[in-house]
Amino acid sequence: MNFIKKLFVVLFVLFLFCLKSFSTSACSVKIGSFDWDSANIHSAIASYILENGYGCDIQITKGRTNPILEALIDNKIDIIFEHWTDNNVALIDPELSSGNLVDLGINTPASEQAFFIDRKTSETYGITSVGDLKKSKIWELFKDPEDPSKGRIISCIYGWTCYTINYVKIMEYGLGDLYNMYDPGTALGLDKIILDAFANGKPIITYYYTPTSLMGKPEIDMVRLSEPSYDKVCWDSMMAVVDNIKIYGTNAYESSCANEYKDMALTKLATGNFYNNNSDIISFANAYTISTSVVNNLLAYYVDISDGNLEETAKYYLKNYLEWEAWVPSEIASKIKNTL
Repeated sequence: MNFIKKLFVVLFVLFLFCLKSFSTSACSVKIGSFDWDSANIHSAIASYILENGYGCDIQITKGRTNPILEALIDNKIDIIFEHWTDNNVALIDPELSSGNLVDLGINTPASEQAFFIDRKTSETYGITSVGDLKKSKIWELFKDPEDPSKGRIISCIYGWTCYTINYVKIMEYGLGDLYNMYDPGTALGLDKIILDAFANGKPIITYYYTPTSLMGKPEIDMVRLSEPSYDKVCWDSMMAVVDNIKIYGTNAYESSCANEYKDMALTKLATGNFYNNNSDIISFANAYTISTSVVNNLLAYYVDISDGNLEETAKYYLKNYLEWEAWVPSEIASKIKNTL
């Protein structure tokens, strides 16, 4: 009987030890992603590494900019791997100052946002700046099919901060009486409008951004329209109006200022709680960075070769590039390689 009791105690202790070992090695990560391809590719690469290298359970939540950032602020999401920093200063800076969120450094070193026009129309009519769009009869080249009394400027997607920024810019540049701003609905919708315009030889003015696969396509030849040079005081004044419009609608618009987007490095964010309790994962996330040219290559692979398969794109990156091995301990890298 004593032997059985002792055996039971030993087995119970071993059970507790195993349970403890399991609970400390397992992890759960809630990743926030957005409704554009580059963010989804970064989320796919990070989730593959965390799942296959660290043994984590991964939950990815996708959505538009503001809902995902608000979920991060509310700690319903743990981490995001692509953040367009300068577009969300008013929302995010107070959270960084309070420690509720933590900046994890650079994701992609360079990005671009601007209004673009097809090169043929730019060269034929001498349109190189947003000011040129006010020249006599220029708007007629871009007639809005739903309102032929005005031209049409394609914007980004409603719910992205750039949508409201573009609205304020159009008003500040004196284009509001000449052009309507069009919401393409989705990132894919934006790409399709641009591709269709080039396929049909039609003039187009559109907001666009990099890194993207579209800008690497040989048939897409667009010219960036110049705007007043970036100035922080002007930008901050504009963003105060943008933030009011996001809360109260376009009736909250008031004249302020406008200038070009600042070409920015994209970053990563985590909640302070996740940062403080997951040092190994944070070490990986801090190290995670991919050059703009490689991101463009991955986007082209994702769209043109993988047929929109994010996991296949993540595996393509891990098989064909070596920089990621420096992000993780060697034993983690070995685990990941064995799954490819």
